[in-house]
Amino acid sequence: MHSRRALLYMPGDDRRKIQKATTLGVDCICMDMEDGVAITRKVEARAVIAQAVKELDFGKSERCIRINSFGSGFEKFDLAAAVATNPDAIVVPKVETAAQVRSISEYIELYEVSSKMETGSIRMLVGVETAKGILNLREIAEADKRLEAIIFGAEDFAASVGATRTRQAAEVLYARSAVVTACAANELQAIDMVYIDFHDTEGLRLEAQQGAGLGFSGKQIIHPNQVVPVQEAFTPSAEAIAYAQRVVKAFAASQREGKGAFALDGRMIDLPLLKNAQNVLDRAKAAGKL
Repeated sequence: MHSRRALLYMPGDDRRKIQKATTLGVDCICMDMEDGVAITRKVEARAVIAQAVKELDFGKSERCIRINSFGSGFEKFDLAAAVATNPDAIVVPKVETAAQVRSISEYIELYEVSSKMETGSIRMLVGVETAKGILNLREIAEADKRLEAIIFGAEDFAASVGATRTRQAAEVLYARSAVVTACAANELQAIDMVYIDFHDTEGLRLEAQQGAGLGFSGKQIIHPNQVVPVQEAFTPSAEAIAYAQRVVKAFAASQREGKGAFALDGRMIDLPLLKNAQNVLDRAKAAGKL
């Protein structure tokens, strides 16, 4: 699965900003047809994105396209234009039901078959951003094998429940944890909320570290300045990687000796701690550190 430590949104109607994104070394570039584009420029965004995908070198960055949400009146036209570019992934915002996930996947599969592509070539990420979406997380996460990640939208969620957004984000902690849990249960990536103040690097770093601690795989970002601090926050340190490798090696040796839990550096190591170590190594591998 592609590393998604940072998912950077770029307005789909701005070729210059998309081109700038390709130089940043960010894991995912999400060319936006939704919130980042004015209603009067949706058609232009489709055309600009099509040319950008065709002409620009994205390097190792995942090429994602976010369409407009169900019921917007734009989603069918956006999806048709997006899949025609053969992107790496389609991002569907404000998903509330498993049926919505399946309907998008079925359309993508029709395109893949007609284009003689391998089924499943185009991945899917979905945004869960409302109270109804959070309540239906289990069904959404299980909906389709094309789905690889769930993205949590804190601002829309807070609005949907009437909460007041705060820097401490206690009002969205339940929803964030629910997303992480649903993703972990279905081997999906969980992508955390946007930090809106892109001038506040330290606040961003702290929130990204908190998200990583909660179990998120990565974070949505909205400005080039956010790429480095966020990707660093979701990349295990050299010390963490070395310790995880020691845990895995020592656990294997313990098993060969017929032992269960064992001591390492004064701590008892058992299966949950082994799992944590393996998670660290998985994140390190996805980030290219192993």
